[in-house]
Amino acid sequence: MKRIIYPGTFDPIHYGHIDIARRASKLFDEVYMCVSDNQHKNPLFSHEERVEMIEECTRDLENVSAFSNPNNLVVKFAQEKGAIAIIRGLRHVSDFELEFQMANVNHGINSEVSTILMVSNEKFLHLNSSIIRELAEYNTDLSKFVPKNVEKRLKEKLKGK
Repeated sequence: MKRIIYPGTFDPIHYGHIDIARRASKLFDEVYMCVSDNQHKNPLFSHEERVEMIEECTRDLENVSAFSNPNNLVVKFAQEKGAIAIIRGLRHVSDFELEFQMANVNHGINSEVSTILMVSNEKFLHLNSSIIRELAEYNTDLSKFVPKNVEKRLKEKLKGK
């Protein structure tokens, strides 16, 4: 079984994330979407909520699963789950610098886990979760960016703020 880890904050998951998961699911036997922490981000949703949203959005992808990975390096999570690689989406050239650096660090920690960088579909190059959260604060129609269940959760979450 060829297993790959697709890590991210997924706060919230959007069509760009789903596209990478769908494409990875055609290349690997199992895709584990891994909700991870980023010390530079303050997530709106809990790990559990993000896992639930991923599961709802990837129901049609039989070989995609969602996991929470708090307080653990992604490369160590990959090793624990028996994954052969980590996949990351690239939207812009600026993404490459950070991803290249992380790939080299991860290789230094565990050379058995490869990193694969997948170029995002051009329809989703402009998407990122921060922009989506900001648009939701202004009660914007998000149907082009996220599935209905995610839009509903976002608007409910922000209603109290």
